[in-house]
Amino acid sequence: MLVFYLFAAIVIWLGILSLRSGFDFAAYVRRETARPVPDFTPFVSVIVPCRGLEDGLRENLSALFEQDYPLYEIIFVTDRADDLSLSVVEDVRTVGAASGVFARVVIAGDAIGCGQKVHNLRVAVSSVDPQSQAFVFVDTDARPQAGWLRALVAPLADEALGAASGYRWFIPDRGGFASQLRSVWNASIASALGGREDKNFCWGGSTAIRRATFEKLNVTAAWQRTVSDDFTLTRVLQQAKLPIHFVPACLVASAGDCSVSELLEFSNRQLKITRVYASHLWKPVLIGSLLFCAVFFGGFVLLLARVFLRLSYALPLLLLLLIYLLGAAKAYIRLKAVAVLLANYQKQLSRSLPWHLLLWPFASALYLCNALAAGFSRRIKWRGITYELKSATEAVIISRER
Repeated sequence: MLVFYLFAAIVIWLGILSLRSGFDFAAYVRRETARPVPDFTPFVSVIVPCRGLEDGLRENLSALFEQDYPLYEIIFVTDRADDLSLSVVEDVRTVGAASGVFARVVIAGDAIGCGQKVHNLRVAVSSVDPQSQAFVFVDTDARPQAGWLRALVAPLADEALGAASGYRWFIPDRGGFASQLRSVWNASIASALGGREDKNFCWGGSTAIRRATFEKLNVTAAWQRTVSDDFTLTRVLQQAKLPIHFVPACLVASAGDCSVSELLEFSNRQLKITRVYASHLWKPVLIGSLLFCAVFFGGFVLLLARVFLRLSYALPLLLLLLIYLLGAAKAYIRLKAVAVLLANYQKQLSRSLPWHLLLWPFASALYLCNALAAGFSRRIKWRGITYELKSATEAVIISRER
């Protein structure tokens, strides 16, 4: 019992620190959303890597043509001219032409020795308009609001800044356990971003960088033979000691549902990529989730055993309740902060609140499973392509679905 009490105390202390970080995240969101957006709107190239169909693709791509921004181009890039996404791209280009936004398609061809997305990005940046002053990268599962592009580019007015980044928030359509758990699982990463620009990271689904910075750091060369565009870009900026600014207004909705198998494939992939490209982050996830699961779920087993044996169980029950309430409080604070940013999704976020309060311990258990999977395998499947991640600078394509 003494061992349990000792580790429970550690988990409670970590829970207090985590709750404090939740308050910090909410305070940062309030400060940033109250701050005037700099009037910096250079011509920019919005680069959209595409592959295959997914839920909400038409709505996601259409949102790119509806930005409150004076002048920009959109480059859709994919590996094959017969990719299924291109039929949707052509439809939204036709409708979006009325907005005056110039959009075109680039066919990058098959990747060799690197991730297909990275290959697509490397080809796309070589074909941007000569007058473009900044590159904006966005994923097809992101559905940005009208002010997204202006808010994301504006921080680049500071030439000392490395990049500006948003992040995603999963919005389940119909709900369901797997879809809600994916949202809860992802939420903890979102709230890790904030005012520490030296600790922030770029998310490839919503990142802006000056063209001059991109070319000076030779990001195209750094991407060669890699699979993760955002981890690599983050590493390059950190090595150059250039800060990354998190823009809360650029937290984008990623609407849709997933099955349990899709949840496992997604979450395992994230941790496997993390282990290869940022092992210093993977190790704390493994240790922290292992400690939490041992205390929280193991504590329930201990509690039931003491009830069955008619022994005193008041203290274990109190400790478990405290651990749970600390996590639930952070989940509540985080979701309320996000509700300010995703005003168009108030109904869906309200429906998700009970799930965020109840499922956060299971998200920790999923993190443990993901971290363990990453410890034994470096093989991932991403957009129908299976990779073996040999190292941060070497990837092998095992198979490719057409």
